[in-house]
Amino acid sequence: MGNVQPQHPQSPRAMEDHRQTLPKSKGEAHPPSWCPSGVPATPKPAVVIDNGSSFTRAGFAGQKKPKCVLRTTLLDPCRRGTTWETQWHPTTAESTAGFALAPRTYPLKHGIIEDWDAMENLWRHLFSCGLKVLPEEQPVLMANSPSCPSTNREKAVEVLFESFGVPALHMANTGFLSLCAYGRVTGLAVEAGAGVSHATSIYLGQTWKEATYRLEVAGGSLSSHLHRLLMESPKDPSVLKALEERKTVIQLKKQCCYVSIDFERDLHDQDYHHPARFQIPNGHWITLGKERFCCPEPLFQPKLLHQSSPGLHHLAMQSLQKVPDHARKDTVGNIVLSGGSSMFPGFPERMCLELNTLFHGTGCEIKVLASPERATAAWAGGSMAASLTSFQHQWLTKSEYMEHGAKYKV
Repeated sequence: MGNVQPQHPQSPRAMEDHRQTLPKSKGEAHPPSWCPSGVPATPKPAVVIDNGSSFTRAGFAGQKKPKCVLRTTLLDPCRRGTTWETQWHPTTAESTAGFALAPRTYPLKHGIIEDWDAMENLWRHLFSCGLKVLPEEQPVLMANSPSCPSTNREKAVEVLFESFGVPALHMANTGFLSLCAYGRVTGLAVEAGAGVSHATSIYLGQTWKEATYRLEVAGGSLSSHLHRLLMESPKDPSVLKALEERKTVIQLKKQCCYVSIDFERDLHDQDYHHPARFQIPNGHWITLGKERFCCPEPLFQPKLLHQSSPGLHHLAMQSLQKVPDHARKDTVGNIVLSGGSSMFPGFPERMCLELNTLFHGTGCEIKVLASPERATAAWAGGSMAASLTSFQHQWLTKSEYMEHGAKYKV
C-alpha cells in the first residue's frame, strides 16, 4: 500500500550523506577546473537559473531560495538609475518596476526556447539587475526541460559561452534537479509546471531518455480551461468583464481550485460541491462550485481538453515500466512531485491513489513525496547540487567548450 509523505527540502550536507550521492571527483581540495590559474581558491558560488514558461528564477548555489523571480517575458534593457534598478523587489514574482514590458511575448513556450534574442535579454537582466554579478566571473548551472531537444540545449551553451563569457556551465534537466531537492538521485520526478508537465525516471543521477514522458497539460492550459468553465455559467456583466483579465483567473485558480479524489462522484453529486466565494478586483464577488475541481482534472484526464494523451499518472506508470528491473524498486519508492501545478490541494493524494490502482497486485510500494516548497523544487535542487564538492567535476569549462564544442558534456 502506498502513501503520501510530506517532505521538506534537504540540505546540501544531507544530500552529500545520502547513500546514492554523486560520484566524488579526485583532488577536491584543489580549485575547480574552471578557475583561472593562480586564482586562490575559494571560488564564487555558481549562479543557478531555472527558466520556466511563466517565471524564470535565479540565485546562488547553496541558497534556499532564488534571489530573483522574474516573468519569462520580453523586457527592455535595464539602465542604471532606473526604477527597476533602485526599487526592484527580487523575491516578488509580480514586480517588474522599471521594465518597459512589450505586449505579452513569451520567449520560452512549453519548456523550449523559441526567441533567443528575447531570452538573452532576459538573462542579461538577471545578471546585471537582479543578481548584480558579472557572468564572466561565476559558473552557471542552468535547468532545462527533460524533453528539451539537444539542439536547444546546445544553443543555450553557445549563447552563455559566446555572449556572456561564463567560465563554466552545466545543463541539468529539471527532473533530476527536482529529485536533488528531496535529497535523492534515484527516483521518478512528476513535474507539473506552467507550460508543460513531465514524468521522468532517473537512476543514480542518469536520466532514462526512453522513460521521459511529456504532457501538454499544465498551468497555462488549466487557467484557460477555468476561464471557459466560468464563462459557461450565467454571470453579471461586470463579473464577466473582470474575468477577461487573465491575472484574475490565475488568482481564482490558485486560491480556490483543488484536485478531487473521486472526480465522477463529485461531478454528479452536488453534496460534494463545496462552493467558494472570491472577490474580484472590481469589488464584486464570484462563487465557484464544481469549477473548483473541474479546473485541474485535465492533468489526469487530458481528454477534457480534447487531447489524446494519457493522464499524468499513466505517463508516470509508463515511465516506471521503462526502468530496468534492478532499478525499479528504488525508483518506485522515490516518486517526487514538483512544479507550481502540483500545488493544488489533493494533487499528491490523487497521484498516489491512481498509481496504487495502476500497480495493484505488483508488490510495488508506492511512495509519493510532496514538499511544501515543491513549486520551486527544480531551482532548489540546482542550488543544492551546484554547492556539492562531489559536483565540481561536472562543469563544462570554457576551454573544453572552445576545444570540443557545445555537444561536449551536454
